[in-house]
Amino acid sequence: MKLNQGSTAGNKIIPFLQLSYNCTFAILDYIKSYKKFANGRYLSEGIRMTAGILLPAFIMAYFNDLATGVILASGALCVSITDSPGPLKHRANGMLAGIGLIGVAAIITSYAAASVIALGITILIFGFVFSMLTVYGTRISAVGIAALVMMILSLQTPLHDKAIWMHALYIMAGGLWYLLFSALLYRIRPYKIIQQILGDFIESIAEYLRIRGSFYAKNPDYDKTYQLLLQEQIHVQTQQNLLSELLFKTRTIIKESTQTGRVLLKLFLDVSDMFENIMTAYREYSVLHKQFDDTGILEEYHRHIIALSYELEAVALAVKSGDRSVSTKENIESIKQTRAHYETLRLNYLSHETVDNFISIGRILRNLEELAQKIDSLHLYTGYDKKIKKIGGETTNPVNYVESQDISVSLFFNNLNFTSNIFRHSLRVAFSLLVGYIISLYFHIGHSYWILLTIIVILKPAYSLTKTRNKDRLFGTFLGILIGIVILFFIKNNTALLIVMIFFMAISYTFMRTNYFAGVLFMTPYLVIFFHLLYPDNLKMVLTDRLLDTAIGSVIAFLASLFVVPAWEHSTIKTFMIKMLESNQKYYTLIGNAFATADPVEIHTLKKARREMLVSLANLSDAFSRMLSEPKWFQKGIKSVHRFVVLNHMLTSHLATLSYYLTVSLNKYRSKDLLPVIESTNQYFTNAIHCLDATKNIHTEPAKDALKILNDHATTLLAKRSEEIKNGEFETETKKLLVEVKSVIDQFNYIFGIAGDIVKSCKEYE
Repeated sequence: MKLNQGSTAGNKIIPFLQLSYNCTFAILDYIKSYKKFANGRYLSEGIRMTAGILLPAFIMAYFNDLATGVILASGALCVSITDSPGPLKHRANGMLAGIGLIGVAAIITSYAAASVIALGITILIFGFVFSMLTVYGTRISAVGIAALVMMILSLQTPLHDKAIWMHALYIMAGGLWYLLFSALLYRIRPYKIIQQILGDFIESIAEYLRIRGSFYAKNPDYDKTYQLLLQEQIHVQTQQNLLSELLFKTRTIIKESTQTGRVLLKLFLDVSDMFENIMTAYREYSVLHKQFDDTGILEEYHRHIIALSYELEAVALAVKSGDRSVSTKENIESIKQTRAHYETLRLNYLSHETVDNFISIGRILRNLEELAQKIDSLHLYTGYDKKIKKIGGETTNPVNYVESQDISVSLFFNNLNFTSNIFRHSLRVAFSLLVGYIISLYFHIGHSYWILLTIIVILKPAYSLTKTRNKDRLFGTFLGILIGIVILFFIKNNTALLIVMIFFMAISYTFMRTNYFAGVLFMTPYLVIFFHLLYPDNLKMVLTDRLLDTAIGSVIAFLASLFVVPAWEHSTIKTFMIKMLESNQKYYTLIGNAFATADPVEIHTLKKARREMLVSLANLSDAFSRMLSEPKWFQKGIKSVHRFVVLNHMLTSHLATLSYYLTVSLNKYRSKDLLPVIESTNQYFTNAIHCLDATKNIHTEPAKDALKILNDHATTLLAKRSEEIKNGEFETETKKLLVEVKSVIDQFNYIFGIAGDIVKSCKEYE
């Protein structure tokens, strides 16, 4: 039957077909999400932690010594906290430090428990000192948290004399077991963790690309898109930093001694370069929409970007799972059709008035073509082809990618002042733990150590994270208890309950690093089942204690974050803003001088400066995100800071574009006329820094006409090109020269203008 507008059957069938189409894609998305989860590193971590913690308990239970097994398991639990991804040597060092520290914490806490006052002083000192370890980075911070957890667990059962030392030895033995267990799993599959994190990295870039594609959709929300871009860039930077440490501090990979290591390193380098190229795609989007919305070409660009992001996700999934992905060439062919559309537009509408606009959309199309080719080549890596050769030594210089961590003792003491956010956080933790301990004594609360555990896991240096964790802990605990009760109501068999408990435990550890609410939601039922198996007659009391202790700990943590030497972002964000400006100025000067003097580009220096710039942008964006989560009355100058962050995001895109033109062999434009431009732009950067730095009030007005010579040169070429177009001459040397010259000069114009706007935003903030 032929369908037409007047057909009743057609009107019924078309919605049905649309619904079927939507359902099909929804099912495919669920399948893809499942594959991501099943092959992700967090599920692997959850299973590893669960097995590493439970095995000692099960083995000792088999020998009728469950009590010792529980002590061994608690040691394994604490050391598992320190087992964050990284080179095996670093992980082993972190776990060894954790083993030593939890043993010391257990011994001192047990001896101090003989006196209420001594124990209070111990809790106060440990809370402060172990929290201060955060100055040495994430891994050592985890060692401090492990020690605090052991201190709290040691409060459960008072010990005396030799029992204290035996308990500490069992604790350390459990920790040592976990270290050996984790190292054995790594030896069995040494590349799996790298593949999983590399897959996460590629997925983050795919999401970044998809967000960036929103600029080409009709009626884009520029502010919202920029905010999403800033947040996603933090994720990309986090994954890149972790991968850099894994790849460049693992000897077998940096030496490329195996085919797998060689391919993973090459894949990381190519994907990192691709991400930087994506960042170079910034354009004056509002102008493009005004001029080309009616042609439909921007919508085509948007569809291509979305399709490329999905193809990139397919590569990411293949890398995670170890399977080979196959390119269909569909995106390359589809972009060829858009190339034909572009050429048709150029032939029909190109004139001396529109030549500048066509140069812009032509650049975007070339970027899409290059991106499609690069993504297509990534499929080859997933097959670990032996044709992939070794990489040049300069390219794999770890300094280009890896930041060194200062572990000197002086760093600890240099942070013992109120200007340090970590010092303030450590004071909050120490004070909160002491208050929690005093409340537990005064009200004689059962399982009171849960109050202190709640404080440890909720209270974070940033108010925003503390607030989020507080809410997640409370709601997760309440809902988790309900789930636990339902399970106990329907399942009576202890073996079945044990299996369910292990399942919830694994899922809890899987989500603990990424989704704290889900982690708590699954952790609480496994604790409910655990205590039911141990103390079946006292379950009601355990549930009441769990809910009450969590509520008390949450209130203490929340009040401490508000009132105990709080560190609001408005008081510290200036530091990030100044660092951002300094990094941009340094990177800009290196690139600008290379264009102005024609001196050889030192790739190592350029990459190091670029890395500093991207790290500064990620830190600034992160600080701004935290600022948005703070109470409204503490968000001082939020609009100016938002404008500053967006401007610097645009600036880094333009700097990355300039860097690309500097290294691409096709662009040979160099001119001494750029020197005044560089000097004036740098003066803007200096003025902005001085505006934020209260100790400096020197402002020198930069030359407003610094770009005149360059723009006149570009205008002359544009006029010549317009004349050629009038005469029907489309492919000429002037066209090539104009694209080459204007590409560079436009970027210097954009950067000069943005630098001036940054100064204005700094003045508004002040």
